[in-house]
Formats: sequence, C-alpha cells, structure tokens
Amino acid sequence: MNNKYTAILKNDGDWWIGWIEEVPGVNCQERTREELLQTLEVTLQEALEYNKRDAILAAEGKYQEELIMV
Repeated sequence: MNNKYTAILKNDGDWWIGWIEEVPGVNCQERTREELLQTLEVTLQEALEYNKRDAILAAEGKYQEELIMV
C-alpha cells in the first residue's frame, strides 16, 4: 500500500514550519525547506509507529487486523 500525506509548509523569516495535514500533532520547524521535509517524514513515521503500538496495547490480548482503504 502506498500511503500519501500532505505536508503544509510555511516560510516564517529564518525558519520553515510544517505540518502533516492528515495526522494531528505531526509538525516541525527547520532552517531550510529541505531539512523540514526530511524532519516531517521522520516525525510522521515515528508518529504512525507509535499510534500502531498504542492501538495494539489498547486491544489487550487477542485482536484482529483489517486493512481499510479510503
């Protein structure tokens, strides 16, 4: 599955600020646009992995996984 996310980027003086539109809480700032995109990608991957572990722990024990395509 090829997941796509939208990065919202803004130049604010000496800083670039960015958010991932589809995932609340994934936001970063860097000195360059390129660094910001790299940091957003890493932060998004970490957030998705954390959310996955959190959901599995919340299921406690036996659970099923189903893919949902939107």
